Amino acid sequence: MNAPFASLSPVQAVADRPRLAFLGLGWIGRLRLSAMAENGLAEIAAVADPSPDALDEAKALAPSAACGMSLEDLLGTEPDGLVIATPSALHAEQAEQALRRGIAVFCQKPLARTAGEARRVVAAARDADRPLGVDYSYRHVDGVDAMRGLIRTGALGHIHAVELVFHNAYGPDKAWFRSLEQAGGGCLMDLGSHLLDLVLWCLPNVRVEELRSRLFAGGRRLSPPPVCVEDFAALDLDLGGGTAVRLDCSWNLHAGCDVIIAARFYGTDGAAVLRNTGGSYYDFVVERLQGTAREVLAKDQGTWGGRALAAWTRRLAAGEGYDAGEDPALVPVLLDRAYGRNDPDGRPDPCAY
Repeated sequence: MNAPFASLSPVQAVADRPRLAFLGLGWIGRLRLSAMAENGLAEIAAVADPSPDALDEAKALAPSAACGMSLEDLLGTEPDGLVIATPSALHAEQAEQALRRGIAVFCQKPLARTAGEARRVVAAARDADRPLGVDYSYRHVDGVDAMRGLIRTGALGHIHAVELVFHNAYGPDKAWFRSLEQAGGGCLMDLGSHLLDLVLWCLPNVRVEELRSRLFAGGRRLSPPPVCVEDFAALDLDLGGGTAVRLDCSWNLHAGCDVIIAARFYGTDGAAVLRNTGGSYYDFVVERLQGTAREVLAKDQGTWGGRALAAWTRRLAAGEGYDAGEDPALVPVLLDRAYGRNDPDGRPDPCAY
């Protein structure tokens, strides 16, 4: 059992620019570091990665930051917050370790490989009363907040169908993504988790009554729980209140372009759509649909990548604690069900939350 959270002071506003440490400086870690260096919301106090080359690239972005090779090196600098962008198998333990020291955490998704791991991180954040953020970046694409508003205010009527797609013509370039032990899952964990988060965030009072999944690797159907990572996943979710959700995602699909990303919410009085344009990873449009009419709510040409981190940093600077209104373990709960994994805490049907 972890030691109690002794000697943690009540949450108070930190300096206008909190001191952040960045752990993991691969592609996504450097993108988030670059975004923070540009927006100036925080002082980049320290960076760490076992790769000297990665450290050199980080130093070019943050010349005054202290450099280290490990989490312990970063914790020794006593930052206000820790930004984690390491391989998935390390997320939960690293986040817990920081939170036990009273350090707020922003973590690249997935927060953890399983619901059990995620719940332990959430419990640590709650006990420490520190803000916990997960990098679900598509929430912050221009127009998505407006789309959410249309859905939650009833402007589109009853949302009875949701279609979610994330097909990637490429696969991950890191070997650990292909390891079930290290990644926790394949394309569903990597890509589909973003779309599941959008459903939970956009729809009010989500209750999953039934979830059915079909997982494939190299064109072969996998039996749950899978013994290898999947490269194609199809999920059907039946939500309380009569909403049907379909999710398809994949790696290395013959997509005819780099990537296809879309979230379509169909209501009795209209629809709202988030979709990428031109096969781009970065360019999006959000539209409102009515019959054959189409209204563009917003376009975003790649400006959204660092906004989730910026929002968490503002919470940290304002002295906010743990946000009891959100549960970052919900997406891992759904992923466990999709992979056919038993709930480690012996809870009943993990979809009935």
